[in-house]
Amino acid sequence: MSGGRQGKPRKTCVTCGREFEWRKKWERDWERVVHCSERCARAARSARRAKRS
Repeated sequence: MSGGRQGKPRKTCVTCGREFEWRKKWERDWERVVHCSERCARAARSARRAKRS
């Protein structure tokens, strides 16, 4: 049983490299989604800040 996962688009997180699937909450912003979670988004932001300092 596939559970309906077959047709969902997938992306790879730019921070951790983990593959993740489309989610309903990203429906309008899917083209701009690059992180699999808030944790990875925060890690990327803090890495950019540390780089500037």
